[in-house]
Amino acid sequence: MPPPKMRGTQKPRNTKKTILRLVSYMGRFRILWIFVFLFVIVSALAEVAGAYMLKPAINDYIIPLIGKKNPDLSGFIRLVITMIAIYATGAVSSYASERILISISTSTLCNIRKDLFHHMEKLPLRYYDTHLHGVLMSLYTNDTDTLREMFSMSVPQLFSTFFQVTGIFIMMIMLSLPLTILMLATIFLIMLLSVQIGKRSARAFKKQQENIGRVNGYIEELIEGQRVVKVFGHEKEANIKFDELNENLRQAGTRAMSYVSVLGPLMNNLSHIQYALTAIAGSFLVIRGFSDVGTIASFLQSTRSFSRPLTQVSQQFNSVLNALAGAERIFSAIDENPETDEGRIQVDSSFKGEFIFSNVNFSYEKGLPVLKNISLHARPGQKIALVGSTGSGKTTITNLLTRFYDIDEGDGTITYDGRPIKKLEKDSLRRSLGMVLQDTHLFTGTIFENIRYGKLNATKEEVIEAARLANADYFIRHLSEGYDTVITGDGSSLSQGQRQLLAIARTAVANPPVLILDEATSSIDTRTERLIQKGMDALMKGRTVFVIAHRLSTVRNADEILVLEKGEIIERGNHDRLMEKKGRYYDLYTGAFRLE
Repeated sequence: MPPPKMRGTQKPRNTKKTILRLVSYMGRFRILWIFVFLFVIVSALAEVAGAYMLKPAINDYIIPLIGKKNPDLSGFIRLVITMIAIYATGAVSSYASERILISISTSTLCNIRKDLFHHMEKLPLRYYDTHLHGVLMSLYTNDTDTLREMFSMSVPQLFSTFFQVTGIFIMMIMLSLPLTILMLATIFLIMLLSVQIGKRSARAFKKQQENIGRVNGYIEELIEGQRVVKVFGHEKEANIKFDELNENLRQAGTRAMSYVSVLGPLMNNLSHIQYALTAIAGSFLVIRGFSDVGTIASFLQSTRSFSRPLTQVSQQFNSVLNALAGAERIFSAIDENPETDEGRIQVDSSFKGEFIFSNVNFSYEKGLPVLKNISLHARPGQKIALVGSTGSGKTTITNLLTRFYDIDEGDGTITYDGRPIKKLEKDSLRRSLGMVLQDTHLFTGTIFENIRYGKLNATKEEVIEAARLANADYFIRHLSEGYDTVITGDGSSLSQGQRQLLAIARTAVANPPVLILDEATSSIDTRTERLIQKGMDALMKGRTVFVIAHRLSTVRNADEILVLEKGEIIERGNHDRLMEKKGRYYDLYTGAFRLE
């Protein structure tokens, strides 16, 4: 198999395209958006009206009533009540709009996660062979988490801020054009500084995400391989490597969070300076007679209402950039080319299981051939054994049988019952092939459900019969809940042999015409191997079988044994003929040469 490759986190190449794609997801909720617009407009108008009413409150009531002994406060009270009603309406509308936006955002995130998972189910095996699982998992954890933060906090804030700032800006122009120009000039300088810090912050956050992916991938790898680590006593080396990766993450995280820590206080202090400058300029306008106290008070309140959301938005700038980088990685996975299938012929019960390889050549990577001029003929009901050292091409042959990989034009032909394998529909082809692998994988659920995974509509009787065929029924019935026993953690509560028996039963219930046994009994002790041998013989009867085995005693009864070395077949024949030749197979069988 080709070695996995680290896929680094890349700088977003097209921010505009990513934003438009996110907008297209959110655009699916058109009716809800209508209500959002209405509530946001009402909230913005309430904010503007509340700030503007300070002008008549001061000019028409507070200043004229100063010094009067028995002032008539009825008009002022009505004005205050009106202001309270306006602000209350704005608060309710703001809550309603943000609540709907959160619903839209979480639904959008749900759809993105669903599209990602569904698309990854369509990707070819090559994609998983060349990407670390920890990096792929980070798409569902780290990257979707950054999107969740943006959708739940930044998006509602950005949306409401746009309408709020627009309304307040129009009112500020109406109140005082000179003060509005002064305010815009100071805000421009503040935003310019924010953008510069934001650029550095974006690079730091991308580096942080890259290191998070590496740390997660390493942790997942070490947890899965903890038994191997302990057997070889590599705990110290594992700790050193983890400390190195963790330190890189700490440094990247420190740099990223430093920018966040600087930006918030800086923006707050600059907004205070802006407010002071506006107040001073407004005082000069009042002294010179170009304005009045009510107008300046209303303008200063508007300045707060204008700069506060902008400051909050600038503080969300880093999380938005980080989320966009994560979104681009998610969309990059969604845009990966799915597994293509030009096959149109259905593999049905008429197929008997004849496979012919004619001069097949194959490479995972260009210039590095894995199979060279492979020719073989597996007739219906025959047992073909593939023997050879690691990397000789045995598993690659089964990858071509299942069309996990396809050969290129001009690199030979593979036929299944006389039909070119490329013309066969992949799904029906794979359903006709039963596989038992060296590394068994069981799913969280009952034992019954795990066996029935080979045939989802299998009856209970069929499942039990398959378990009996694999000689798994005895140990299953002795479990606490029998077939209803729930297993988790890839069946960690079972022995390796029991897990392998379940995998064999899962294949048996599918009842395929062709079997592929890739080191199927390598993890089973000799006693367990003898226990299942009868079941395996019954399972293989009448079926075409491809067996990959290091334990040569399991392939003595094969109709044909193919000995591979460096992608080529160097010997072929049955056990007796190969022993008579006294070649490589003879050396392997007698122990003169060991498989590696």
